Amino acid sequence: MVRAKYQNVLDLGEKLNIQNGDVKEENGVLHVTGTAANQYEKNQLWDAIKAAGGENPNDIMANIEVADSSIYARHTVQSGESLSKIAKHYYKDPMKYNAIFKANSDILKNPDVIQVGQELIIPNL
Repeated sequence: MVRAKYQNVLDLGEKLNIQNGDVKEENGVLHVTGTAANQYEKNQLWDAIKAAGGENPNDIMANIEVADSSIYARHTVQSGESLSKIAKHYYKDPMKYNAIFKANSDILKNPDVIQVGQELIIPNL
């Protein structure tokens, strides 16, 4: 029953390719472990847990590690995106675009010029 409640979390874990993932159900509590690639992916999992179980669910115990804590995320530029749009997506603040620009100064020379397919580092703030 509790596994079905959190099936969207488990599906997201598969989609994100969470490493060393393990899921067990004991006494009505779902125990989930694994390693996310970065903090953003870990946050996505926690958001999904909260969406299914509320702000402080007591029927799931999750221990999600982060493989690379030196960055917040990696992002591949899609058509129609700008650094401010990307900043709004990750940080909820389009004005933080300059942090992304600085973190990628080796491949970006102008914050107004990004190319589809470029892989950008989204830094920790």
